[in-house]
Amino acid sequence: MAPSDGTIRLTVAQAITRYLLNQYIEIDGTEMRICGGGFGIFGHGNVPCLGEALYPHHAEMPLYRGQNEQSMGFAAAAYAKYHLRRRFMFCTASAGPGTANLLTAAALAHANRLPMLMLCGDTFLTRLPDPVLQQLEHFGNPALGLNDAFKPVSRFWDRITHPAQVIQSLPAALATMLDPADCGPAFIGLPQDVQGWAWDYPESFFARRVHRIRRQTPDAAEIADAAAALGRAERPMIIAGGGVQYAQAVAELTAFAEAHGIPVVETIAGRANLLATHPLNAGPIGVTGSESGNAIAEAADVVLAVGTRLQDFTTGSWTAFAKDARLIGLNVGRHDAMKHLSLPVVGDAKLALPLLGAALDGYRAPQGWTDRTRSERAEWDAYVAQNVSHGNRPNSYAQAIGVVNDLCHPRDRVVTAAGGLPAEVTANWRTLDIGTVDVEFGFSCMGYEIAGGWGARIAQSEVEPERDTIVFVGDGSYLLMNSDIYSSVLTQKKLIVLVLDNGGFAVINKLQNNTGQPSFNNLIADCPTVDAPFAVDFESHARAMGADAETVANPAELADAFRRAQAADKTTVIVMQVDAYEGWTTKGGAWWEVGTPHVSDSDAVREKHRATEAARIRQRQGV
Repeated sequence: MAPSDGTIRLTVAQAITRYLLNQYIEIDGTEMRICGGGFGIFGHGNVPCLGEALYPHHAEMPLYRGQNEQSMGFAAAAYAKYHLRRRFMFCTASAGPGTANLLTAAALAHANRLPMLMLCGDTFLTRLPDPVLQQLEHFGNPALGLNDAFKPVSRFWDRITHPAQVIQSLPAALATMLDPADCGPAFIGLPQDVQGWAWDYPESFFARRVHRIRRQTPDAAEIADAAAALGRAERPMIIAGGGVQYAQAVAELTAFAEAHGIPVVETIAGRANLLATHPLNAGPIGVTGSESGNAIAEAADVVLAVGTRLQDFTTGSWTAFAKDARLIGLNVGRHDAMKHLSLPVVGDAKLALPLLGAALDGYRAPQGWTDRTRSERAEWDAYVAQNVSHGNRPNSYAQAIGVVNDLCHPRDRVVTAAGGLPAEVTANWRTLDIGTVDVEFGFSCMGYEIAGGWGARIAQSEVEPERDTIVFVGDGSYLLMNSDIYSSVLTQKKLIVLVLDNGGFAVINKLQNNTGQPSFNNLIADCPTVDAPFAVDFESHARAMGADAETVANPAELADAFRRAQAADKTTVIVMQVDAYEGWTTKGGAWWEVGTPHVSDSDAVREKHRATEAARIRQRQGV
C-alpha cells in the first residue's frame, strides 16, 4: 500500500517497469502501450533487480529471450519500424560483454532514426567491490566504463546514480524516442547496486498517460519560398523517403503528386510509398535505383526531397542530379531539411504537403514531363520482368525475388539488409501494398535480416497475424547471425526465410572486380587460407534449430517450396544456390564514390581509378 503522503516505495528497477507499463499512445483510435515489451538476456548485472521487477508483469509486458544481444537490438529496431516509430521495445543486457553486444544494434537504430530503449547493467556506483567481474578499468578515470561507448550511438544517454534520477531520466528518454526529428535509441545505464536501491516515488509519476507524436507546422515563409521554386519548375520531381511513412503522409504525398503531375522516385527506406502500378511512380533512385528513376532525377530542374536524409546511395554520391537543379528539403528535422544548400521546409510532411499544394494552386508540371516519366517507367518494368524471369540461365537473386513477388500476399512484409540483396530487392521488387518493404540500408548491417524479421513478425502478429514475414538473406549474413530462427520457433512467430547461397561475400567480390582487382578473400573459393572449400548444409542447420527446411535447385522448385512455406504453421527455411557472377541487376545504378588506389602496379586498377575519377565531374558541391 502507498503511504498516506502520496508516495510509493520502489526500487529503481521497479520504478522503471511501473513507469513503462503506464505509458500509452493512441494509434488509429486505439490506445495501447508505447512499450510493446522487451528483449532480454539476464546476467549478474540485471537479473537480481531488473529481473525481479519485470517478472510480475510478464503477461502485460512480454519479455522475449533472444539468443544474443546484438540480434535482440535488431529485432527491436524492426519492431519499431513496423509500427512507424509509434511503439518501441526495450532491450536489457547484463554488465560487460552482454551490453557491449548491443553497440552495433544501437548504431543501426541511430542511423535509421528508430526508437529503442536500452536498459543495461553497469558497474557498482559505490565502487566498494571494484574491480568486479567484466569491468573495464581506466586507471586515470574510474568513472569511465564500457557504457560510455554508447554515447555516440544513442540519441539519449544517462547513467542512473540515484533513484530520484528516474523521475527525470525516463520521461526525457521517452520524449526523445517519440520526437519525430530527434528519434533514435535511448540508453540508460543501471549500476548493479543502484538498480536495487529504493526511493519514495510520487504516485503521480506512475499515472496513466496517453502520448501523441508531435506534428510541427512548417513556417509560412518557407512554404512560400518552396512554392515559388516549384511553381517555376519545368521538370519537377519528388524524392519520397522513409519519413513519408513515419509521418503517415503517404496519402498526402500521393494527392500532392497527382494534383500537380509530379513524378515520384523512392529511396531505399522509402520503398513502398507508392504502388508499383501508380502512373507517377518513376521507380527507385540512386545507386540501387532504376534507370527510370535516375533518368528523371538527372533531368529534373527542381527536386522536392520529402522525409529523406539524402544518403549517398540515394544521391549517387551527389551525382544523381543536374548541378543547377534546385533542391527543396521538406523534413521534420532541420539537419536533413538544409542538406546541400536546400531550400528548407522544416515541418511534418502530413501537414506541410497540403499547405505546399495550396500555395501551388493551379500549377501542374508540363504534360510532356509526366509522359516521359511513364515511358521511362514502362521501359524499366520491361527490364525487371526480363531480369526476374527464369529459364536457361544461372539462378540469381532477382529470380528468387520475382518468384516471391508473384506468390506473396500484398500485405506480407519483406525484410532484407546488407550485401547484394538490398540493391536487388530495391530494384526488382514490385510494391503490392503500402509500407510492406523493410530494406535496412541506413547502417547496411549484416545479421539484421533474420533477427529483424523476428522483430517485424512480433509487431505484425499484433496487427495482422494472418500475414507472413518474408526474409531474404545471403549465406554470409546467415552465417553471421542465424540464431533467431530458433527464437522464431520458440515464440511461434513464423518466418519464411530464403537463404540465397552464392558462396561467400559476392557483392563485395563484385565491387572488388569492378575496381580492377582479382577476386580475393570474399568468395570462399578465393580465400588463400582455405584449402578445401565446401558448401554449408543450411537445410540441416535450420532443421537443427526447429524450423522446417528444404533445398531447391531452381526458381521453379522455389515456387513450390514457397507455397508449402505459406501453408505451414511454423518457420520455414528455403535454400537455393545462386551464381556469384551472373544474374546481377546491371541496369539502373547511379555512380557511387568509393576510395580507389591513386597508385598501383596493376593496369586494371589504374584504369578503373581513372574511370571512377572521370565520373566525378558530375558531383555537386555542397554542405
